[in-house]
Amino acid sequence: MNPQIATARADRIKPAHVGDHLRQWRQRRHLSQLDLAGDAEISARHLSFVETGRATPSRDMVLRLAERLDVPLRERNVLLVATGFAPAFPQRPLDDPALKSARAAIDLVLRAHEPNPALAYDRHWNLVSANRMVAPLLEGIPERLLGQPFNILRLAFHPEALAARTVNLAEWCSHLLERLHRQCEATADPELIKLYADLKAYPIPARSAPLSSDNVVIPFKMRFGGEVLSFMSTTMIFGTPVDITLSELALETFFPADDLTAERMRAMAPR
Repeated sequence: MNPQIATARADRIKPAHVGDHLRQWRQRRHLSQLDLAGDAEISARHLSFVETGRATPSRDMVLRLAERLDVPLRERNVLLVATGFAPAFPQRPLDDPALKSARAAIDLVLRAHEPNPALAYDRHWNLVSANRMVAPLLEGIPERLLGQPFNILRLAFHPEALAARTVNLAEWCSHLLERLHRQCEATADPELIKLYADLKAYPIPARSAPLSSDNVVIPFKMRFGGEVLSFMSTTMIFGTPVDITLSELALETFFPADDLTAERMRAMAPR
C-alpha cells in the first residue's frame, strides 16, 4: 500500500543494501547479532546473511527488525526503500485534514497550560506552535533572532537572546546539550549532529559546582522585569504515531518552580 506522501529522504536516497543500514543501526544500539536475532525471533545465521547481503528480508522482517532497533519512522522508510519496497509511513504537513484531531490536541494542551508557557517543536527543535505566555518572555530579543525557522536551542544559547537572561546558564545549557546528544545518538540525524556542533561552539561556561541537594530537577532560571523566574519543564510526545510528522513532534510545558514565578505568570496572563 502506497502512503500518501513518502519522505523526502526515502524519495531521493540512492539505495544501499538494507543489510548495511541494519548493521549500522544494530551497532548504534550496542546489540550483537545474537541479541537482535533473539529479540526479533529469527536465527542469528539468517540475520548475518541479511546484513552481508546474502539474503533479502521480507517487508515484514524489515519492519520487525526496525521496531526492535527502535529506528525512527523516517529511517524505517529508508530501510524499506533500500530493500526495494515502497515507504510505509506518510509524512503529512500539520495542516493536512488527516491530522486535524492531532492538531486540535496540540492546541488544547498549549491553551490549557496557560498561564504558564508551553510550545511545540519539530525534530530539529524548530518552533511549530506556542501558547500566549511564550511571547512576553521573549520581549526585547532582537527581531532578527526570532525569524523563521525559529530554532529553540539556538535561541537558548545565543548571547543576544536567552543566554543573556539565563541565571543558571551553565547548568541549563549543559542539560540541553545532554538531551541533544542523546537525540543524535538515537537518530543519527545529520542536521541534529550539526546543531550539536554549532551549540558547542557558543561561549557557555562550564558547570562550576554540583546541583544543590535541594533541587529535584534542573530548573530554567531567567531574569525578567528585575526578578528571577524559575521553571521546571516536562516533554510530551504522541504515544503511537504512524505519521512521521507526529512521531517527530514534541511538546514542552513549563511549570513554575517557586511561588514567585507562579504569581508573576498569573499576573501576566492575558485577560
